[in-house]
Amino acid sequence: MDMQKWSIRTLECDSALKRKNVRIDPNSISFNMWKEIPVPFYLSVYFFDIVNPSEILQGRKPQVRERGPYVYREFRHKSNITFNDNDTVSFLEYRSYQFQPHKSRGLESDYIVMPNILVLAAALMMENGPISLKLIMTLAFSTLGERAFMNRTVSEIMWGYEDPLLHLINKYFPSMFPFKGKFGLFAELNNSNSGLFTVFTGVQNFSRIHLVDKWNGVSKVNFWHSDQCNMINGTSGQMWAPFMTPESSLEFYSPDACRSMKLVYKEEGVFEGIPTFRFVAPNTLFANGTVYPPNEGFCPCMESGIQNVSTCRFNAPLFLSHPHFYNADPVLAEAVSGLHPNPEEHSLFLDIHPVTGIPMNCSVKLQLNLYIKSVKGIGQTGKIEPVVLPLLWFGESGAMEGETLQTFYTQLVLMPKVLHYAQYVLLALGCVLLLIPVIYQIRNQEKCYLFWSSSKKGSKDKEAIQAYSESLMTSAPKGTVLQEARL
Repeated sequence: MDMQKWSIRTLECDSALKRKNVRIDPNSISFNMWKEIPVPFYLSVYFFDIVNPSEILQGRKPQVRERGPYVYREFRHKSNITFNDNDTVSFLEYRSYQFQPHKSRGLESDYIVMPNILVLAAALMMENGPISLKLIMTLAFSTLGERAFMNRTVSEIMWGYEDPLLHLINKYFPSMFPFKGKFGLFAELNNSNSGLFTVFTGVQNFSRIHLVDKWNGVSKVNFWHSDQCNMINGTSGQMWAPFMTPESSLEFYSPDACRSMKLVYKEEGVFEGIPTFRFVAPNTLFANGTVYPPNEGFCPCMESGIQNVSTCRFNAPLFLSHPHFYNADPVLAEAVSGLHPNPEEHSLFLDIHPVTGIPMNCSVKLQLNLYIKSVKGIGQTGKIEPVVLPLLWFGESGAMEGETLQTFYTQLVLMPKVLHYAQYVLLALGCVLLLIPVIYQIRNQEKCYLFWSSSKKGSKDKEAIQAYSESLMTSAPKGTVLQEARL
């Protein structure tokens, strides 16, 4: 019974050690890993080059050609780290990007034909406006040389370009767009932070470790049309609670998507000798409200498989989806020539070490789309048929490697495993130590018995020898020898 209690106590100590090592505490092993993510992250961007812009203006089906990847090294670091009294810590995480020519298939100076988001978004936003305003907009577009499609470099599309239309909009409609200088799809992400996160440290209440308490001071957003969709759930997307099971899920809040997302368990795996759980996106992630009623709050919806993000993207008709409309209504991919969705290339996954909740290998892939159509009264939109046109898709990937991987394996995998097996070795050793006195006692008893048996048998032998000796020494009666001689 004592050995059993000792074994249970050892397991409890092992579990307590793991808890201590993963919580957000300057004294924990994983704190520096949380503060300065040592995993090299890469952003790979694929553009959809428009092959037939003139035909699209005539009402033809869009044809695209995938270009890329254009790969950027992503650097992240936390600052303004503040520990609060309610078991939380607040921080800002800054991101910056550096182009990697040797990993890319092309240069930032490459030209890409893309929809002119400013023109087509502004036109659609004015669809129900007065015809007089539409005519003024058409005249302004013509004066500024704006067209429905543009030919820009990768660098301009990513990080921004000067546009006279943007300056005009900011002058007369200063609150319409958040861009005050250059307009670029990733301009807001470079050398900027993702908002002020406040998360639980797990020091006082381990059950809430890494969960988001607030983002930018609020516990829910107001972009969507239901309380459930506006909730900030899960973690900040970097670490999760340890001791996972196949019933666990990965939930996190994404400022870029303006919503919380939940990934589900798929299978067990091994990454560089470390056991992992793979989590993937469920089919319902971007499903519309008809297919999955809880997503009704993200509507107005179109076909299933794309999410309308216009309410958090300056009311522009932008949609999120999986690359090439993977896992979406087939009519979306069929409406654009050049798309080939498949799970191997276009599905996202996260491989998590289940004991610590730390990501080992991840690849998050999303696609940005623009809804375009002809708007009566605005000549630049021509006869464009309504279509959700893909602009680009990107993948954020990272895998633990090098010295960081070795340190993680040694301290958070190997050592706990050694401690786990050490308890059985010590248990066996304890049993041996308990058996030694018993065996010694048994051996002593056997020796005493043998000695007693040999002593008893020896006394009988001595009596027999003595009797024989006495018989030899006794004289024979007279006449006996003579008689024998005669015979």
